[in-house]
Amino acid sequence: MCFLQRKSKISASRKLMLKSLMVAKAKEDLEQEMVEKEEQKAKYVEEKAPPIQTSGLSLAELRTLCEEMHARIDVVDEERYDIEAKVLHNTREIKDLNIKVLDLRGKFKRPNLRRVRVSADAILRSLLGSKHKVSLDLRANLKSVKKEDTEKEKTVEMSDWRKNVEAMSGMEGRKKMFDAAKGQNQ
Repeated sequence: MCFLQRKSKISASRKLMLKSLMVAKAKEDLEQEMVEKEEQKAKYVEEKAPPIQTSGLSLAELRTLCEEMHARIDVVDEERYDIEAKVLHNTREIKDLNIKVLDLRGKFKRPNLRRVRVSADAILRSLLGSKHKVSLDLRANLKSVKKEDTEKEKTVEMSDWRKNVEAMSGMEGRKKMFDAAKGQNQ
């Protein structure tokens, strides 16, 4: 079947213009998304860490504030370290399990399937169950070919046709044909 290419209903310049408009729109959307992410980040930081007012505090109060901040930082660092350790442990475990899966695939190869000769009777028994009692002898229905006939045909076909053409060419060939015809008549 021959498939014909349909011509585009939109001209090349129109396509190019549409593509450039799509790229410009995608660029604007990307910039807008970046601005929104920055705003969300700033909002989150303001919620979690309100600005600290250090004006009007004495030296002792500033020290206690710094100690509290360092304590919070230590807690956050410990949590971060624990999470990193869990992630590393899980990634190692995943790698090990993947290696084990690959090893198991390599160990247990599928055995080569062997051909099994099944008679027509066995096939019918498996399909029809034990009710099947008729036996089919498929070989009895095949045509028998005599070997002698095929051997004679082969010898005739095997002779070289070029020899016959060369022998019959020219006057000698006609003479042989004439002699052969005479011999048959007598």
